[in-house]
Amino acid sequence: MTDQRRVIARVLSLAHDHPDVEEVHRRAHALDSKISLSTVYRTLKIFSSVGILERHDFGHGRGRYEPAPVHHHDHLVDVETGRVIEFSNTDIEALQERIARELGFRLVGHRLELYGVPLPKRKSSARND
Repeated sequence: MTDQRRVIARVLSLAHDHPDVEEVHRRAHALDSKISLSTVYRTLKIFSSVGILERHDFGHGRGRYEPAPVHHHDHLVDVETGRVIEFSNTDIEALQERIARELGFRLVGHRLELYGVPLPKRKSSARND
């Protein structure tokens, strides 16, 4: 592994979000100004192909990346800001298993992405009489 790939791997391992290629490049370039955007593209493609990274398409026409998870989780995407929230829900997992079984399948994998907008904040009902 080259030094530049190590920097890119470090950027991804420290990410608490799901950065796109341009954001990975911005962060990696801050650590090593010789890292080009094409190096980031190639490295992310390699890392994805060998299972180190997962690439997601949450809309907006660009891939977003995260280290391959140890534990399964799903995603809720705020369509207004692009923020991605990871979650796990045992009821959803059980329902998916049941649906597959009812249709004559054994589930071997799945990906769930929910898209939403934040609910309006509730105003306090306290009255100042």
